[in-house]
Amino acid sequence: MATEVISGGNIEPRALEDEMRTAYLDYAMSVIVGRALPDVRDGLKPVHRRVLYGMSELGIGPTRGYAKCARIVGEVMGNYHPHGDSSIYDTLVRLAQDFAMRYELVDGQGNFGSIDDDPAAAMRYTEARLTRLALEMLRDLDMDTVDFSPNYDGRTTEPDVLPARFPNLLVNGSAGIAVGMATKIPPHNLGEAIDATIAFIEDPAISIEGLMQHLKGPDFPTAGIILGTGGIKDAYETGRGRVRIQAKAHIEPLSQGKEAIVVTELPYEVKKGGDNGLIRKIADLANEKKIPEVSDIRDESDKRGMRLVIELKRDVLPKVVLNKLFKHTNMQTTFGVNMVALVDGVPRTLNLREILRAYVDHQREVVVRRAKFELAQKEARAHVLEGLLIALDNLDAVIAVIRNSSDRETARGELMSRFGLTLIQAQAILDLRLAQLTALESDAIRAEHADVMERIRELRELLGDEQQVLELIKEELTDIKERFGDERRTIITHAEGEIDIEDLIADQQMVITITQDGYIKSLPLNTYRQQRRGGVGVTGMNMKDGDYIEHLFVCSSHDYLLFFSNRGKVYRSKVYELPEASRQSKGRFLRNFLPLREDERIQSVLSTRDFNETQFLIFATRNGTVKKTELQAYNTPIKADGIIAIKVRDDDELIAVRNVDPGDEVVMVSKQGLAVRFGEDDARAMGRDTTGVRGMDVGADARKNSVIAMDVAQDDLDLLVVTENGFGKRTLVREYRKTSRGAKGVKTIQLTETKGGLAGALVVREHEGLVFISEGGMVQRTSVKGINRYGRNSQGVKVMNVRDDDRVRAIARVVEETAADPTVALEDGAVPPGADAVDAGGEAPPPADDAPTDA
Repeated sequence: MATEVISGGNIEPRALEDEMRTAYLDYAMSVIVGRALPDVRDGLKPVHRRVLYGMSELGIGPTRGYAKCARIVGEVMGNYHPHGDSSIYDTLVRLAQDFAMRYELVDGQGNFGSIDDDPAAAMRYTEARLTRLALEMLRDLDMDTVDFSPNYDGRTTEPDVLPARFPNLLVNGSAGIAVGMATKIPPHNLGEAIDATIAFIEDPAISIEGLMQHLKGPDFPTAGIILGTGGIKDAYETGRGRVRIQAKAHIEPLSQGKEAIVVTELPYEVKKGGDNGLIRKIADLANEKKIPEVSDIRDESDKRGMRLVIELKRDVLPKVVLNKLFKHTNMQTTFGVNMVALVDGVPRTLNLREILRAYVDHQREVVVRRAKFELAQKEARAHVLEGLLIALDNLDAVIAVIRNSSDRETARGELMSRFGLTLIQAQAILDLRLAQLTALESDAIRAEHADVMERIRELRELLGDEQQVLELIKEELTDIKERFGDERRTIITHAEGEIDIEDLIADQQMVITITQDGYIKSLPLNTYRQQRRGGVGVTGMNMKDGDYIEHLFVCSSHDYLLFFSNRGKVYRSKVYELPEASRQSKGRFLRNFLPLREDERIQSVLSTRDFNETQFLIFATRNGTVKKTELQAYNTPIKADGIIAIKVRDDDELIAVRNVDPGDEVVMVSKQGLAVRFGEDDARAMGRDTTGVRGMDVGADARKNSVIAMDVAQDDLDLLVVTENGFGKRTLVREYRKTSRGAKGVKTIQLTETKGGLAGALVVREHEGLVFISEGGMVQRTSVKGINRYGRNSQGVKVMNVRDDDRVRAIARVVEETAADPTVALEDGAVPPGADAVDAGGEAPPPADDAPTDA
């Protein structure tokens, strides 16, 4: 069959995935550069720049009347931004909103929306014009200060960037989401931003701390309070940081002994009204009894400012309620700073010094190009004036030449040849009016020539002296600060600890529950105290089938919880930071509460008030390593993504953490049914970021043997062990003789092929409840007292029936999900306050055959 020949091009074979990759990258860069990210020089995205330039071209300045927004949108869409009218009008509206822009660049007339989440009126109803500050963004645009490029259809041109006579990227900030990246830059005070820019010009090597002496931090249009400077410093140093913003509120007395919280300022971008606004959220929380202290909420805002009155019930602590509002509503938010901007058309994350350097470089180029443009104009004018001065000095001869010439061209040529004039000078002489030949006009020409020559001299000096250029930039910035600067609106606290949020929280006993599937919940203890001790109980929580409460303990709302993961990291949280839910709800999934990685799960949780309850923590890993570290070593600020609690090798993992004091003993149990018992003093205390020492010899092959449990040994308690095929027993701990650390251990159960390896071990009390979990998902509950006590060398009895294709994966203590009073369970021997609360990482998937989990 003949092959069709296609003329006029080449066919290039391309793999589909290569073509898709290339096309997607082209699309991503188009969005990044052309739509979503601001330019570091003028702080504007293309649509903002086009709106301002389009209004300038229409002549809609602050001294002119307002123009319909529909006309502005049509002009911008038709000439510069063919991406639809909604994006243009939304931009125009935002530039005019005093609650969105720290310094508005558009002066709007009509309904441009409100902080109550009211939308702006349609563009046919609203009008707008440029503000005086916007003119400073456009100033000298006609003096070749920036490059112009053809618009989308090539019929006209538009500026690539605006001259921007003040650092608008910092002053008004920016926000945008591109493909694979985003930017969020907070607004700042104009005067402070200019002071920081001048400080950078004077000392380009100035530190971030030095710049922060001038630029204190973000200054939001809605004011509010910034809590601490740590996040600000992080953002200025790295380009990324988290700034906590709080509403400004105070307490006012009401009649009949009541009090009210009055909110006068909100965090940036928080809506007061509307379906998703703050008022609706507070009302919902009051109705749901999460903040039952609120009796009424009124919006008394008017043209004088915001006033949101939250009326409280009698005999409540306003500061505690205020803290609840900060915790549960947007009265306290976090502004995630991500200072990404285009530098030479490439997106970059910038710190404060880099932003100022890019802006100063831009201003240097603007000033130099403006000076060169003006110099060329002045030199051209001086050239003309020099010709006119020659004519004035030879006035009679010039007039004679012109009178005796037959036409304009002849006169021009004669003037050029007789007086040595250029074509431009000769033409200027011919264009002179007779009135300009008077003595007065002649003096004016001479004076103008002198002024022009003086200006040429100044411009040449400017272009030849870098320091003069910088001084001129400083002068112009100072002038803008004097004309448009204002006072800071947002208050910044001097230190994170200056406002101690804990002082606003009631110190009360809380019940913490964690289920086997990994759901955590916190409830006030008095929630359960609704019956006498002999009551039948109340429902503790609703759980999905197969789940159960594995850990319950009581501690103070001011206590810390330390979460230890299998990868050796520790996460810390105050109890009052835990998700507080209703009595029936299942709580919050741990992975949504802690930043755990995909292969990471929580193995142990300890509670502590001041890190003085015990002297040491002891750690055990699956490969037999133990480490002892002082509990105080963990009394340190912990990052959001945790810190290292113990160094764990890639082929190992942490299985348990326990509190120990001098004189305590530790027992470790292996999969092969051996146990070692040694004193805590056999393991010397080490630092936090260490690996540890050998605690038990399990051999080199982790598939054959590994540590499955570690606990504190007490002679009067029992060590319960269960095999993979469901056989188990309990033996008094005193029957296990003390061995040296690092030994293989003594036998804890007589293992046979039918019983399988050891699956789990626990140090238990007789009145505790147990649950056995199989790899097939079977769950069986029993009590400790239902399992007989046997000697150390015995084989045990059947404690769980498992199928032939299934086996026991772990054992765990269980807490009944109906309890009228959790203190009863605690007194009867459940997990006591301050003791280890989690042990086995219930949310983990079933392990491989050769890696049994900790019980």
